[in-house]
Amino acid sequence: MTEMFSYDFMQRALLAAVLVGITAPAVGIYLVQRRQALMGDGMGHVAMTGVGLGFVFQTSPVWMAVLVCVLGAVTMELVRSRGNQRGDIALAMLFYGGMACGKLLVSLSAQAGAGSLESYLWGSILTVAPADLAAIAVLGAVVVAVTVGLRRQLFAICQDEDFARVTGVPVRTLNLLLAVMAAVTVTVAMRVVGLLLVSALMVVPVVAAQQLTRSFAATQAASIALGVVVSLAGVTGSYHLDVPSGPAIVLLAIAVFAVFSLLAAPLARRRHRGAGEHGPQVCDVELPGQAASGPSGPTTPERRAGLAQ
Repeated sequence: MTEMFSYDFMQRALLAAVLVGITAPAVGIYLVQRRQALMGDGMGHVAMTGVGLGFVFQTSPVWMAVLVCVLGAVTMELVRSRGNQRGDIALAMLFYGGMACGKLLVSLSAQAGAGSLESYLWGSILTVAPADLAAIAVLGAVVVAVTVGLRRQLFAICQDEDFARVTGVPVRTLNLLLAVMAAVTVTVAMRVVGLLLVSALMVVPVVAAQQLTRSFAATQAASIALGVVVSLAGVTGSYHLDVPSGPAIVLLAIAVFAVFSLLAAPLARRRHRGAGEHGPQVCDVELPGQAASGPSGPTTPERRAGLAQ
């Protein structure tokens, strides 16, 4: 068991797993709140073009994927904000075009090989190079700083964009920032969990934590802790079973969600009885303008109730 810690590649893989386990749920909690759980999946398709360009120009696929994925995320957010009826068609073309272009570029590159793209699609503990670990650490720190430091503002736009706009929150800027952070998270996680499964690590720990928590802050903390645990366990299991790390991590996360769902049933009945005696609980994140509006204004307890619903 302990022999794997003697290998440099496993040390890098475990460190990358911790960073990814923190970063993915930190962004995913906002995507779940906005009912955009599959946004990460679409960005993973777009990021494949960046990986392909990295192979073609013989540069870092991680940083090239960051550039392409950020551009794709901005495009996605602009299409979403316009509310055009043809927006879904445009996004579908963007997603599948990104996947097709990535595969084509990889096949044309001099570095193409049997496992060149496979490790990016499903994750591989053998492919986390020192340069990749440095990139994951830098990008992950930026994502966590934004998603935690701007938690109050990001929660506001996820709950009610119209009310957030009235209270002076820069909704469009924050929407673009959140989309960019999600794009960066996709590229951060692709070495460990893979582009095709990164959305699951952004979403499943969050919905699992929701089963047992009642406030936004508690859900965020619990989902990050779960992300770290399943990422470490998945990477360790993939080493011993000689399987890709991405599927191992995602299946463990789904198993945790199933267990938490079973535990949540008796807790929900107990909470229901307690709510009848003590009144409803509210989220612990104060929205902009909350103090001025009061309980009878737009920020009623029902509106402020966050991920516990």
